[in-house]
Amino acid sequence: MDDRQLLRYSRHILLDEIGVEGQERIRAASMLVIGAGGLGSPAAYYLASAGVAKITLVDGDTVDLTNLQRQILHTTERVGAPKAESGRTTLAAINPDVEVVPVVRRVDADALDALARDATIVLDCTDNFATRHAVNRACVRHRKPLVSGAAIRFDGQLAVFDLRRADAPCYACLFPEGEGEDELCAIMGVFAPLTGIVGTLQAAEALKLAAGIGEPLNGKLLMLDARDMQFRTVRVPRDPACAVCGAR
Repeated sequence: MDDRQLLRYSRHILLDEIGVEGQERIRAASMLVIGAGGLGSPAAYYLASAGVAKITLVDGDTVDLTNLQRQILHTTERVGAPKAESGRTTLAAINPDVEVVPVVRRVDADALDALARDATIVLDCTDNFATRHAVNRACVRHRKPLVSGAAIRFDGQLAVFDLRRADAPCYACLFPEGEGEDELCAIMGVFAPLTGIVGTLQAAEALKLAAGIGEPLNGKLLMLDARDMQFRTVRVPRDPACAVCGAR
């Protein structure tokens, strides 16, 4: 790191748990963020500010006026613009040292597989089970850590599936395919700060994984009820009969 970078990341470097070595590991990380909406916005913000090497931002939608209540990557002037491109503009203003690659399309299973293969850590910031399960399958195939978040109404969830570990569950161990109902934010609504809380927690877990510090939420599901601001954590065991990771 040069003097400017040492100054930019000094508050991380001052932490004994991170230091110069941990910050260098963060700066070498490539993050795949699936979704540039309510969760992906704060997650990408903090990943960029922390100085990760590369953020691949995947979203096929355009900015809508209804997004601006919670999707803080975007501005009123960018209504109608592709979310991934809007996100790149915002992140470049936060930290021009970070390479931001916008993927302006809905990606299929093959594309997700290739994107996950090249990432250090994957953040699932989507709002539908079909995409989540496709992301999970790609992470299982390539043994990539997956940080999964969800937010609907006043309820938030966060889990880490560190698939580099033989004992780690995958997303399908917790939510088997075909057993969930898609969340529809446009119909059901979502409390704006909740997406900020969950997305920021996703960034925190991803940065911990990148730096190799602390104890990630691997094998645990963190649940938040924002009405009472109550957090609860439950363990998620690996399912030996899981259709996705059982043969691992």
